[in-house]
Amino acid sequence: MTVVGTTPPPRLPLRDRAAARDHAGGGVSPMLTRLAAERATGVLERERGALHLVEGRVAHAESPYAPGLDVLLPAHGTLDAAVWREAVERADERSGAARLLLDAGRIGQGALEVCHLGALYDAAYFALAPSSAPGRFHYGTGHWFGVLRPVAVDALERETLRRRELLHRLWPDPLPDTAPLLRTEPVAAPGLTARQRAVLALVDGVRTASDIARALGRQAFATLVDARRLAAAGLVTARFPPPAPMAPPGLDLPRVDDADITLLKRLRDALEAL
Repeated sequence: MTVVGTTPPPRLPLRDRAAARDHAGGGVSPMLTRLAAERATGVLERERGALHLVEGRVAHAESPYAPGLDVLLPAHGTLDAAVWREAVERADERSGAARLLLDAGRIGQGALEVCHLGALYDAAYFALAPSSAPGRFHYGTGHWFGVLRPVAVDALERETLRRRELLHRLWPDPLPDTAPLLRTEPVAAPGLTARQRAVLALVDGVRTASDIARALGRQAFATLVDARRLAAAGLVTARFPPPAPMAPPGLDLPRVDDADITLLKRLRDALEAL
């Protein structure tokens, strides 16, 4: 038998899984990347939150899904709630609330920075979530909190993607992040940490993970981790949102008048007589 030599086919290129996840997950905002390159100052409004930029860096972030400093600072005695409200009321474009608190010695800079960065990353996780609605940027809009320790956009995006991947490994369904949580009836309940027991105690079919985070005075992401671990353990499930109506609200349906009804009745009688 004669063996004919052939040239082996070229090796297929290896897929960059990390890059593919980033691209497929929509983890970054092209608009935010462009604004960082422009060193823009203003506020980027997205479907689930807002990012405040100063010279292309994120100085503050807000989201209705993440507890803010008004919840986190007074929760465990770090700052009196009345002192926080006073600083917010006195804040203006020249003296933000952060600078007023620090100058008055109401809180140490390290403690304020740690709490602020935690709230910023929490809100950014939701604000940078994939969205069907386009973002809008308003140039030159400041924030009453002021500038404390702004975060580079690439660092913020990396942390947001890291958090998404961690939550996906714990429980791949993202519904527990935003939907009301329900208790289940597991066959066997695994051992829970004190943090998980505190979260589970507030699960009532109405509260979301964000609601529970506010009630406990904790950061949103830590509560999301607990919620997904409880879901993976079969102790909680997420309530699905109600189904959308068949017809959009406000849709004008065709009207049926008396003549149409009479005609339909005659047609019915004729069919019955056959």
